[in-house]
Amino acid sequence: MAGTLTHHRLPAVGLRTKLVLAALALLVIPWAGYSYVKAIERLLRENQQQQLVATARGVATALQDRPGFMGTPADGAAAGARAATDQVQLLIAGLARPGLRIWVVDRKLWLVAVAGDLKGPLPAAPGSVTFGPLEGAVQAALRPIYERLYQRPASPTEEFIPNDVVFGGPEIERALDGAPAWRRRPGPGGRAVILSVAHPIWVGESVVGAVVVEENTDAIVSLRNRAMEQLIAVTLIAFSVAALVLLLFASRLTSRLRRLRDEAENAIDSQGRVRALVAGEHARDEIGDLSRSFSTVLGRLAQYNDYLENLAARLTHELRTPIAVVRSSLDNVRMQQMPGELGVYVGRAEHGLNRLETILTRMGEATRLEQVVRSGERERFDARSVVAGCVAGYASAYPQRRFALKMTEEPVPLTGAPDLFAQMLDKLAANAADFAEGETPIEVALERDSGEALLRFSNTGPLLPAEMKDRLFESMVSVRKERRAAEPHLGLGLFIVRQIVEFHGGKAGAANRPDGSGVVFELRFPLAY
Repeated sequence: MAGTLTHHRLPAVGLRTKLVLAALALLVIPWAGYSYVKAIERLLRENQQQQLVATARGVATALQDRPGFMGTPADGAAAGARAATDQVQLLIAGLARPGLRIWVVDRKLWLVAVAGDLKGPLPAAPGSVTFGPLEGAVQAALRPIYERLYQRPASPTEEFIPNDVVFGGPEIERALDGAPAWRRRPGPGGRAVILSVAHPIWVGESVVGAVVVEENTDAIVSLRNRAMEQLIAVTLIAFSVAALVLLLFASRLTSRLRRLRDEAENAIDSQGRVRALVAGEHARDEIGDLSRSFSTVLGRLAQYNDYLENLAARLTHELRTPIAVVRSSLDNVRMQQMPGELGVYVGRAEHGLNRLETILTRMGEATRLEQVVRSGERERFDARSVVAGCVAGYASAYPQRRFALKMTEEPVPLTGAPDLFAQMLDKLAANAADFAEGETPIEVALERDSGEALLRFSNTGPLLPAEMKDRLFESMVSVRKERRAAEPHLGLGLFIVRQIVEFHGGKAGAANRPDGSGVVFELRFPLAY
């Protein structure tokens, strides 16, 4: 027979938590997307700068070595200066566009010509660009966050060139020194950023002026914001879908493992029978392989248990014949004339033979009881009459002990076998008589309690060992000391009690008395209605 396995579960990280932690690897997606958006923004800014440099170089090249265009002393008449300015204005007007401004200054920082303005198209508001119904819903929900994260760029509104730009621009100073230069400066209000590129205008070996090309960066900022919005929306959707899929997968996986665990824990019932596992037996994955492996092991264990259960019956049958031969031989020896010492040896042999017969009888009793419990017929009976008849007979069976019976006056109908119920009472009475101490009577009580029959056997004496409370009703378990073993005890008495109790649909338990004076056995049975 197999005992109950005790599992000590250590705190561990569950599969759901592990899968959630594994899902954190998806964080590489927004990181990669953010890095990609920043790289694209950097490339766009570099491309914008190169375009402006090329535009400034082109205008400067068109004005190079043409002193009349810059109003130099070679042509100082007012009419000629205005004509030159008109020609420069006409030249740069064809290159200007919305958001791009070109202006030309001479060496004295006088404005020669200007074309275009920095007013570009109005940038899109954060969260206003959608790419699908799902992303649109996500972006609508995240619009307050977008407005906090990304401030909407404001296009510059200046219609004139500020003096601090003309007189304090380092790029202009470097251009008038003969070197192209560029810088980024804040626009009005500090919200817009303006990229400014300056290129010198040469006449011979002298710098006579500079071309300044300016453009706002609102288009790039707006494009970056839209890309970041789409990245956030797609990332949240991907994370939600991945988390949902992983959660469903983990839930299904853990539920299958729990079913397998529960079946494995209950694979051996209270009577030592082995049950097969059905959880995952047809699955074609690792859990199915584990279930089939468990079933194979349990099948072998069941065969071994059958062998052990039948071993007792075989031993009982095989030992009966040699015991009968020995007993008949001892009877023949006792009938002969024997010296005094030989009679002592014969008496010891008979005593040992009687103990051996008792052992075989009890082993056979346990085996027969298991067969009866498996296939026994049930009937309705009143437990009061069975208890009263058995307790009345204990006065002669245990003359050294007194029994005190307390029963309810109401009927106690049960469904089962009265003979087995009486056998259970005898085992409990024998156990109480063996352990009882003093003159205090053994108390037997039968009551009705909340739709159940409650049977108690209580006696004074030694308390139950703490480590034996959960194993007391198992097979081959005994707490008797050697000095109490007047006859052989195999630890089968309470095991038989539990089998009979479970046959009647009840539960058996044992505990120390609240006052610590002894032990009480409590058995509960469902009433038959």
